[in-house]
Amino acid sequence: MTPAARLDELRTLIRHHEERYYVLNDPEIADVEFDALMKELERLEADHPDLVTADSPTQRVGGRPAAAFESVEHAEPMLSLDNAYSEAELRAFDDRVRKGLSADLTRSALQESPDVGRTPPPDVGRTLSGPPDLVDYVAELKIDGLSIALTYDKGLLVRGATRGDGVQGENVTPNVRTIRAIPLRLQTERGETVEVRGEVYLPRKAFERINREREEAGEPLFANPRNAAAGTMRNLEPALVASRGLSAFLYQVVDKAEASALLTHGATLETLSAWGLPVERHWRRCHGIDELVAFVEEWADKRRTLEFDTDGVVIKLDSLDQRERLGATSKFPRWAIAFKFPAEQKTTRLLRIEVNVGRTGAVTPFAVLEPVFIAGSTISMATLHNADDVARKDVRVGDWVLVEKAGDVIPRVVGPVLSKRPPGAQPWQMPAVCPRCGAALHRPDDEVVWRCENTSCPARLQRGLEHFASRSAMNIEGLGESLIAQLLERQMVSDYADVYALTSAGLADLTSTSVRSDGREIQRRFGDKNAAKVIAEINRSRSNELWRLVYGLGIRHVGERVAQVLARAFGSVDALGAATVEQLRETPEIGPILAQAVREWLDEPRNLALLGRLKAAGLRMEVPAEERAAVPAYGPLTGKVYVLTGTLTSLTRDEAAAAIERLGGRVSGSVSRKTTAVVVGADAGSKAEKARDLGVAMLDEAAFRAIIDA
Repeated sequence: MTPAARLDELRTLIRHHEERYYVLNDPEIADVEFDALMKELERLEADHPDLVTADSPTQRVGGRPAAAFESVEHAEPMLSLDNAYSEAELRAFDDRVRKGLSADLTRSALQESPDVGRTPPPDVGRTLSGPPDLVDYVAELKIDGLSIALTYDKGLLVRGATRGDGVQGENVTPNVRTIRAIPLRLQTERGETVEVRGEVYLPRKAFERINREREEAGEPLFANPRNAAAGTMRNLEPALVASRGLSAFLYQVVDKAEASALLTHGATLETLSAWGLPVERHWRRCHGIDELVAFVEEWADKRRTLEFDTDGVVIKLDSLDQRERLGATSKFPRWAIAFKFPAEQKTTRLLRIEVNVGRTGAVTPFAVLEPVFIAGSTISMATLHNADDVARKDVRVGDWVLVEKAGDVIPRVVGPVLSKRPPGAQPWQMPAVCPRCGAALHRPDDEVVWRCENTSCPARLQRGLEHFASRSAMNIEGLGESLIAQLLERQMVSDYADVYALTSAGLADLTSTSVRSDGREIQRRFGDKNAAKVIAEINRSRSNELWRLVYGLGIRHVGERVAQVLARAFGSVDALGAATVEQLRETPEIGPILAQAVREWLDEPRNLALLGRLKAAGLRMEVPAEERAAVPAYGPLTGKVYVLTGTLTSLTRDEAAAAIERLGGRVSGSVSRKTTAVVVGADAGSKAEKARDLGVAMLDEAAFRAIIDA
């Protein structure tokens, strides 16, 4: 077989297995077999670069991050949906639909009658008697994600765009290509361009993993999967997006010729599926409102069994012709509505309040509960966020408390049931010392979080190593919680640099304990093969991008996005280490708190020694010049510096910053006499006051839009 033939065969096989795994959730081969196919494809393409195609599975993740997202116009506006929260509101929607169709039919019949003004024909009389008794709907589970528009040209994926303001969105094609559920080529011989729409979302397990990592880092949790999906989709680093584990469902074809041939929404979903696109399989045609209500009631609890989060049901008229006749308001289509499920809450007893120590030393309280079944699972622990939150809610040990799952995923304590408070229940106090190392806890004046400042604290080191090795940071597969715990117990590592001194022989002799079904414990040796795999992963991580190292170091307030910004702005660890607080503050997206935190970390002698050891271990400590995101050489805002404060209504903070940088300007996190202007949104803070004190120009949202839209 020729290399070209084998490449075609491999690509076809891999696309088939990607669909089985990511779309149909019904894999036919083991992960190791799939990985072997991918490795063979990568090897053959490396040997024959002239045979690499744009739709090859190896081309999902581009190597270069984007400087900003460009704005693109949608083929048709992407409208929002009106909401319903009760059966009565759902029936009222059905009533409006039927009356609207009745009125439309009456107008059409009268217009077509040659005897307008005289006695109408018999069919018009029936129409005038009232709306149709039943209409056909399609009910789909509402995915808690981010709207996306995909454009395929001659079957090949050429663009992915966010909803934006409904008329224009952001071009996020490199990020879309990382989503394995979305095919790079359709399974159809379509020759023309077609746009399809749907939702990008985070599966439950991925959402839980991301929030767990953020909680351990002392970072704010994502409120729900939609926020997490949106934040991930707008990341400028496709490789990082790929690591998050996004997925997608599609439900609409934006093509009038195709729509006229399909006739119904049900046929549209079947066609999308036939093209190889992921379609949520639980959709159902419902004949009339009663069947629709039954579908909603069925999934109110059944949704807990799904692997993704759904917060409601989307109801749409099945007939595309009827949709056309009903039309839309300026905001919503008249032929669709979203029914929202209420959040489920339960009461249970609060047994204890304990604290957890994260990698940055953040000590956060959590509730130990009498187990209660809620939203599909048994809950025995729930977050309490911080000591101030406990005091504000006045939650006390022994209380009966109201518990819910934030975003149907993260358990949290809503508050106490005061009428059932036991006599003598005392307000909770934050411990004075760390529960793991005994060091005194401290709380900076400007923060709500208490911290253990002992850098040798076993809990901090454990969490820090887990973060350092995590997929979002150095991505050392196999170096997980259990293995790290053993390494610490045997004193084989005392900091991140020690990871690169580990050997296969040292790891192979480690043991793990598992419990059999009969309760007996079994000791297993880690083994030579497992050890070799981990060492290979450690060695591979030496060549990771600089931002991954910066993020993995665990500097307070430095998340993935900030790590990317710092790596691009300074280009090397040496340059970052030499940066002053003022230089850090002048970096786009870096404010005074972040700048101070970075400088304080770099000023710690032990941290500098750690960087030196990591450099000696062969880790990549700089960004190649060709990979550094270039600011436009010239633009209308070249040489100008803007500061953003408050909330803008027509675009997000990131979108505003991207617009400024796209025009050649810079965004700073702090106001100084060098600032050109401060863009002031709603609820602006101290930056607006400082601008007034310094006499710096201030722009409201309208004035700012006039500049960037000119």
